[in-house]
Amino acid sequence: MSVRRPFLNPLWLLLSLPGYIGWRLLPPLTTGPVGVGAGILILIGACLLIPRAVRTQARAGDWFATALIWTGLFAMGFFSSVFVLTLLRDLSLVAMHLVDAADVAQRLRRESAAWVLACALASSLVGLLLARRPRTVVVDIPIAELPEVLHGFSIAQISDLHVGPTIRRGFVAKIVARVNALQADAIAVTGDLVDGSVAQLREHTAPLAELMAPQGVYFVTGNHEYYSGEAEWTVEIRRLGIRVLKNEHVVLRREHAIVVIAGVTDWSAHRFDAAQRSDPAAALRGAPPDADVKILLAHQPSSAPGAAAAGFDLQISGHTHGGQFLPWNFLVRYFQPFTVGLERLQSLWVYVSRGTGYWGPPNRFGVGAEITLLRLVAASVQPKSPAPTAPASVIPANDPTTPGQRSP
Repeated sequence: MSVRRPFLNPLWLLLSLPGYIGWRLLPPLTTGPVGVGAGILILIGACLLIPRAVRTQARAGDWFATALIWTGLFAMGFFSSVFVLTLLRDLSLVAMHLVDAADVAQRLRRESAAWVLACALASSLVGLLLARRPRTVVVDIPIAELPEVLHGFSIAQISDLHVGPTIRRGFVAKIVARVNALQADAIAVTGDLVDGSVAQLREHTAPLAELMAPQGVYFVTGNHEYYSGEAEWTVEIRRLGIRVLKNEHVVLRREHAIVVIAGVTDWSAHRFDAAQRSDPAAALRGAPPDADVKILLAHQPSSAPGAAAAGFDLQISGHTHGGQFLPWNFLVRYFQPFTVGLERLQSLWVYVSRGTGYWGPPNRFGVGAEITLLRLVAASVQPKSPAPTAPASVIPANDPTTPGQRSP
């Protein structure tokens, strides 16, 4: 097993929480062993609730299961933040002792413990609000020698929606309405659409059938599709009228100009099915050699080296969630070559979405969710070296319009 998965698995945090947090925070906040013991029992109970919530699927009208899920997943994010803030508190107190400020550290023990809980709760509540209100981000992609007729060609991207325990039909329907309001030429759904089986979630993914774009709606698999029954989901997504691209491409034409949109299976797909190994070169095989723009949809940014070697101009990805919430956004960069925004690899542009939904904790503190509108624009000179992240404009979540919006 890769070192990455155990490190990123939140269970290691859950197992460490009762002892470490109880040891460091409860004595300053309570009086006597009874208070400390009661606090540890509450922590243990919360930690047992979290994995139960992850495994639970609520049926319509089952309010107890719904409350269990929301409480457990909120607690997952809250205790994750408490853990990190407690660690930072301890480092600060140690630093005070090292600079001969032990008396100050002693005075701050109680106040700092209370601030840890208050800050964790506040950030979790703000993160919950942000998680339920994805913003619309508009990004211009400069393409050398872009035909004038393709200037402004747009692709609306949603990624990492994670329909499942807390992302249900109502949320999906709102996302679909906002994507359609962008009036993009094409729509890309770049994986990790679901967390659950078709039988469990068919009702909640149904609004995706309303996604509309003149040049089509396209989907590529993410790793969570393989956890959830990829074969069944491929059939279901096709039933919804969405084109699934598995190491293949489509050719789009606008007057004399040609756009190739290709898609690959998830970078880890071969671990589940050897026949589905992700292959950017195979996805482009047979495409018109004179295509003006070649775009690859790939769930993981790790596909970028293969995409650059195959000759793509742009790769559109997700997977990272941008870290999803503080402080994990500072760590995710160690596990993917690109983590968020527009980056450059040789002659390839790579755009990585922060994700439209969330996995696990309904928390987006510091890393807002997004719906992305990518627009092709002409560039007189193709950069030869890695370029800095291109600026993106942001539209509030309650405003479905875009600057310079065109009629269909």
